[in-house]
Amino acid sequence: MQYILSLSYGKDSLACLGAIELLGWPLDRIVHSEVWATDTLPADLPPMVEFKVRADAIIKARWGIPVERVRAERTAEQMFYHVRTRGNRAGERMGWPMVAFANRGCELQKALKVSPMNRLLHDAVTYLGIAADEPGRLKGLSEIRKSPLAAAGWTEARCRRWCEENGLLAPIYAKTARSGCWFCPNQTIMQLRSLRRDYPELWALMLRWDADSPVCFKAHGHPLRDYDCRFQMEDRGLLLPSDTGFRWSKVDTKKEVSF
Repeated sequence: MQYILSLSYGKDSLACLGAIELLGWPLDRIVHSEVWATDTLPADLPPMVEFKVRADAIIKARWGIPVERVRAERTAEQMFYHVRTRGNRAGERMGWPMVAFANRGCELQKALKVSPMNRLLHDAVTYLGIAADEPGRLKGLSEIRKSPLAAAGWTEARCRRWCEENGLLAPIYAKTARSGCWFCPNQTIMQLRSLRRDYPELWALMLRWDADSPVCFKAHGHPLRDYDCRFQMEDRGLLLPSDTGFRWSKVDTKKEVSF
């Protein structure tokens, strides 16, 4: 039986290394399931990509275990353009995965992240980054799905402190940004605004995908191009980003978007 840490590079999964060390639990492998947007673009933003390289070096030097990376055969772009063969959307491209968020989780995450990891973790004891103060998630633990953090009594706040003390706090926490894929529809307006400003090439790719999607980017019915129109109006001073009384009726969504 192997003992494997499922590593996401978030504060809780990284802090598992400290908890495992404290508890004296066995650890054979450290595995990370990595999602790719296209064949050449990772789903992580550049600061997170750079952080993973630094974290890998720290982990190898201190614990002597290299981080293994697994990935699905398909990319998010390939999934996006995949034509469904079953269900009431048979014959349609998958498009944006937001419709799957409500009860079943993200289709892309299941296919591109969870499935490759599950195949690897078969017949192994898996260590998961579930903190002691996450009672809902702790219910899913078992003899082969263990939480070193819960066993050590480490809360999310304790995990963050451990990461800070060991140089392993990801850049996403410095800006209070969400982790995950840069193309995820589940981002806030602030995150989308920052993505467009800081990574225009990624934003342009999302606009191309948006034009080909049979479903809206957001579940409330607004495609990504509507957000682009809104941000263009903000650039021209016609709207304020801090406008708490914002209404979509203020945005000229018929404006031509160039990408």
